[in-house]
Amino acid sequence: MQLMPGAYVRVPKNLRSLVSVDTAAEALPAEMGLNPRKVAAAWRTVEDLFATGLHPAITLVVKRHGRTVLKRSIGAVRGLDPGVDEPQVALQPDAPMCLFSASKSISALLVHKLIEDGKLSLDDRVAAYIPEFAARGKHRVTLRELMAHRAAIPSLTVETQGAELLNNWDVLIATLCAARPVDREFRQQAYHALTAGFILGEIVQRVGQISLPEALEQWIARPLGCQHLQYGAPPALRAQMPRNAVTGLRPVWPLSAYIRSIIGVDMDEGVSATNEDPFLSAVVPAGNLTASAEDANRVFQMLLDGGRFEGRQIFRPETVARAIEPVGPIQFDRTLKVPLRFSAGFMLGEKPFGLFGPQSQRAFGHLGFVNVLCWADPHRALSVALLTSGKSVSPNGLWHTALWLRAMARAFPKL
Repeated sequence: MQLMPGAYVRVPKNLRSLVSVDTAAEALPAEMGLNPRKVAAAWRTVEDLFATGLHPAITLVVKRHGRTVLKRSIGAVRGLDPGVDEPQVALQPDAPMCLFSASKSISALLVHKLIEDGKLSLDDRVAAYIPEFAARGKHRVTLRELMAHRAAIPSLTVETQGAELLNNWDVLIATLCAARPVDREFRQQAYHALTAGFILGEIVQRVGQISLPEALEQWIARPLGCQHLQYGAPPALRAQMPRNAVTGLRPVWPLSAYIRSIIGVDMDEGVSATNEDPFLSAVVPAGNLTASAEDANRVFQMLLDGGRFEGRQIFRPETVARAIEPVGPIQFDRTLKVPLRFSAGFMLGEKPFGLFGPQSQRAFGHLGFVNVLCWADPHRALSVALLTSGKSVSPNGLWHTALWLRAMARAFPKL
């Protein structure tokens, strides 16, 4: 990994003024059979992550058996961004933030809703609903393969039109339909950062006869009582959102080339675009959901509870089981260059250590732009949403994230 000096948050010695706790929401750990010291230690690792100077804003919601154990924030909406001198605006636990690729799992649920309603099947071919997608041999691709990153269209170069292309849905769909697959056998797993989401969104709109924002609102956000869950963010909401910032050591080649191969642009350019209107006003199914940590957590808590939320059946249990079922064994991902297992819409945990911590083989969720983590773990009756505004590939940040995951496993042991 090659890196060069970068920018950091100005972290004060005393973090107390930057921490906000929703005491009305949090239950006492001892009342839930948890060790208060270990739960406190898990939060301290979040403070340690903030102290690296890599994140201007962090929000966290953790639930055990559906009861909130941690609902906290650390940082600021404004006033801590590296290189920006402006008045400090306090961050609250319910602040809206971008989920980035964690959006994929929630958008995937819109497809699973149509499957539940008998309008789709995971083994249907994509071209059955989007005939033009059949071009160049892609007629063989199934919904299951598309949702598990095996559709062989992992990237799309948008340099000629920039982020403005995100607001030209029809051009995006036409371009992806005409794309040449990189694997004509459709057997290789290669992470589709944004591309598959647009095709899945088009299927939802054609089959469901509903716009993607309306489907999200009617099928998920409203039933779960979400405060902010939506694609993008209207201008009135943006003032409440921390800006995303590139922090820490800056990547140079070959790491910079690796990042570009995943997101399609350089890291600085990509992060900068996420703070601008073309991105915030677009519908990017795989990458621009706005939510609070509470909103994101409610989705995963509902899935953990077999599709139920506050006494209502939002999704059938068999729908949840289908959504998190592994699509084949673990594979070396050709885009991310790491071994990963996917279901039709979710990243899956592993043992002895996986994306969601140690002994997380039954966990399911998603990573978002390096530092966002949302997941549920049936072994621990645990649902988690960690949202961050710093975008960094610094080893120090990755190390402290791993320490937090280990502390979480200790604080919330298997049942």
